[in-house]
Amino acid sequence: MIIEQPTKWLRWLYPSAIWRMDPNEKAVYLTFDDGPIPEATPWILDTLDEYNAKATFFMVGDNVRKYPELFEEIKRRGHSVGNHTYNHIKWLTRSSRYVLNVLKADELINSRLFRPPHGFMRNAEYILLRHKFTIIMWDLVTRDYSTRLNADEVFENVRKYTRNGSIITFHDSLKSIDKLKTALPMSLEWLKSQGYEFKAFDENMSWSRHLK
Repeated sequence: MIIEQPTKWLRWLYPSAIWRMDPNEKAVYLTFDDGPIPEATPWILDTLDEYNAKATFFMVGDNVRKYPELFEEIKRRGHSVGNHTYNHIKWLTRSSRYVLNVLKADELINSRLFRPPHGFMRNAEYILLRHKFTIIMWDLVTRDYSTRLNADEVFENVRKYTRNGSIITFHDSLKSIDKLKTALPMSLEWLKSQGYEFKAFDENMSWSRHLK
């Protein structure tokens, strides 16, 4: 339903969410969803180090509980962290339960940044959560999780859809890691060659320049 870049109607559903950063700045914001897990996150961290690239990791609370050392390593290497619910909860869940799931994850992650699983939530959940969290969506989802795409096609999405201020979504997950071992270095190399600066979100940054 929603591929590569989000449709206008989806952006309209969440008017205070962050979809893209400053279009006048030659910078991209790399994000990784669903981790941390030992099968993917350490390799991603090492690869980001090779390119001196910072990113924001939107993490599942239960994974943080299971792998606290990875959570701490992500922060130690200078990356930002965000909340991705406690167990990647589905948006069809009752709103009160959904919010409690997010707050349970917050006890472990302690971040004002939040991204809903699948980039979607009901209006009641959005209204309740936007007062406590800055909701970070995306300008480009690479679809590295898709069984229909290979590594070259994941990279092609990055090459085709990246623009100034893009929030680019990858995944540190079992579904993605095999493709990322090819696509992520290719993407980082290309982004550097195009002059893009890599930036991570800061909880205290000003959001006045974002595009809705």
